[in-house]
Amino acid sequence: MSDQTEAAPLWLRILQFPPIKLILLGTPLFYCLGFSNAFLELSAGNHVLASFGVAGMVALAMWVYVGFARFIERREPSDLALSPGLKELGIGLLVGAGLYTLGVVVLIVLGYGRIEGMNPVVVMIPALYQACSAGFLEELLFRGALYRIVEEWLGSWISVVVSSVVFGAVHLMNPDATLTGAIFISIEAGLLLAAAYMLTRRLWLGIGFHIAWNYTQSAVFGGVVSGSIAQPGLFKTVFTGPDLMTGGGFGLEASLIPCLIATTTGVWLAVKAVRTGNVVLPSWRHVKEAPDLQLANA
Repeated sequence: MSDQTEAAPLWLRILQFPPIKLILLGTPLFYCLGFSNAFLELSAGNHVLASFGVAGMVALAMWVYVGFARFIERREPSDLALSPGLKELGIGLLVGAGLYTLGVVVLIVLGYGRIEGMNPVVVMIPALYQACSAGFLEELLFRGALYRIVEEWLGSWISVVVSSVVFGAVHLMNPDATLTGAIFISIEAGLLLAAAYMLTRRLWLGIGFHIAWNYTQSAVFGGVVSGSIAQPGLFKTVFTGPDLMTGGGFGLEASLIPCLIATTTGVWLAVKAVRTGNVVLPSWRHVKEAPDLQLANA
C-alpha cells in the first residue's frame, strides 16, 4: 500500500514553478537591497540612522524570505536555521577576513603594495553597516533565491554558473566597474559563495564570508569594494603595479592574487560538497530516475 498525498492546488503549483517562484521572491529581495543602498547614500555621515535603516531592510528581507518559504514553497526555511547557522556565521567571518588579509599580505611581499600609516579607528564604522547590508541582502537574493531555486530546477552545477554570472554582471553597475572586475567577481566570489551554500545547505557561512571580506577590504585596508567609491580604512594601504595584480580602479577583487585565493577556497568547498553528497541533480534527472526507484521498492 502506498501513501496518498493531496496534490497542491493548481494556483499554488503555478506559483511554485521555478521561474515564477524566482520572480516572486527575487523581486522584493532586489528592492530591499536597492532601498538599503539608497538609504545608505541618503544617510551618509549619520551612523545611527544608517544602522537602523540597514537593520530594517535586513529584517524585512528575512521576513519576506521566511514567509515565502512557508506559505508559497511550503517548506521550513532551514537554510536560515540558527543552529548550527550562528557557528557557521562565525567561521565565515573569520575565514572571509583571513582570505582577504592573505591576499594583501601576498601582494605586499611581492612588492605590489605597502602600508604608509594608519587612520583613526572611527573611520571603520561606516563600513560595518555597509558590509552587513551587502552580506545579508545579497546572499538572500543571489544564493537564497537565485542559486537555490535554479539549483532545484537545473541542478547544482548549472546553478553555480548562472548565479555566478548574474552576481558578477550586477557589479557592472558600480561607479568604477570594469568587465575584468565583473569576470573576476563571477569566478572568485560566485564559486566561493555558491559552494558555501551547496556544502552547508544554509546561508550563514556565505553571509559570514561576504560581510568579512567586504569589511576587511574597506574598513581595515581602505580598499575599493567592487568598483564602488573608495573610503579610508584603518591602514593607509597603497597598491602599485599592473591592474592584473592591483585590480586597478575596481579594487583587489580584480587582482589575480585574491582571485586565486578565493577560487581555491571555493573549489575546496565544492569538492567537500560532492564528497558529502550535497550536489543536487537537475529536475529531469529526478523524473527519469523515479520509475526505477519505484520498481526497486516494489
